[in-house]
Amino acid sequence: MRLSEARREYFRRRAREEGYLSRAAYKLIQIDDKYRFLSKGAKVLDLGCAPGGWSQVASARVTDKGLVVGVDLSPVSFKARNYLFVKGDISSPQTLQLIRESSSSFDCVLSDLSPKLMGVWDADSSRQVALASEALDITKLFLRGGGTAVFKLFQGETTNEFIGEAKKLFQRVVISKPPASRKQASEIYLVCLGLLADKFAADKEL
Repeated sequence: MRLSEARREYFRRRAREEGYLSRAAYKLIQIDDKYRFLSKGAKVLDLGCAPGGWSQVASARVTDKGLVVGVDLSPVSFKARNYLFVKGDISSPQTLQLIRESSSSFDCVLSDLSPKLMGVWDADSSRQVALASEALDITKLFLRGGGTAVFKLFQGETTNEFIGEAKKLFQRVVISKPPASRKQASEIYLVCLGLLADKFAADKEL
């Protein structure tokens, strides 16, 4: 077994043993252990939440004093007192309205969105960054000033353009490659800290 496969299987086994719905849960655990944005009482919007691993982590860390709203086209089996699931397309006005009804603002936006892969890397990367751009637009609508956002990206021709856009909106933007991600994979996570709310105040009125 290759090292990357062994690493993936290790986290899959841990997820089964520890009750997480996906090995991706450890990616968020490792990112939050470093940057500490999932604080007690926080409100979290989890875009592309299925199968629910990130929602599980966020729910536990914000505690019952907080709120996690998960959004996906696919259903999730995760349930918790502080968790609300919205089934829908993030580009749909109806979905945005359901999010708004759950909370007018959030302390953190998470985006683990990913397209169905075609196996053509440039195309897959571009499609994934397009999804992240949609998530960034939603972030502008719902994230409070000073808040944090985390976006999954596939490294490619359009990645730097997305990072540049994020840097215009946040005090600090860092690239994270958590140990639970395969070293060979081009998947990275962009951790965006300290939203500069005055940069897009007009957008929140749309």
